[in-house]
Amino acid sequence: MSGPEPVFDEVVHAPYRLRICVLLAATDTAEFSLLREELQVSDSVLSKHLKVLREAKYLTMGKEPAERAPRRTYVSLTTRGRKALDGHLAELRRLAALAAPED
Repeated sequence: MSGPEPVFDEVVHAPYRLRICVLLAATDTAEFSLLREELQVSDSVLSKHLKVLREAKYLTMGKEPAERAPRRTYVSLTTRGRKALDGHLAELRRLAALAAPED
């Protein structure tokens, strides 16, 4: 069976960062406000977790140019971030299988 190599990733593992990565994996890009609402956190909490992921090069962030309306911030998972998420999820599955009783 081929698939991602199971690798526990400390950056992805934090609950909010794991949820951010999963949300971003389902789409090409997401607006900051959507992530904040989905996670039900403050701007500062979300910004802190996005900063950690961005420093690991797991995501990119950009602003939408706007003349009149406030500029919106968009977030996308990078290829490196998708690989880290896939490996981390594979490791969680592997660990869960070890804990499951055999039939």
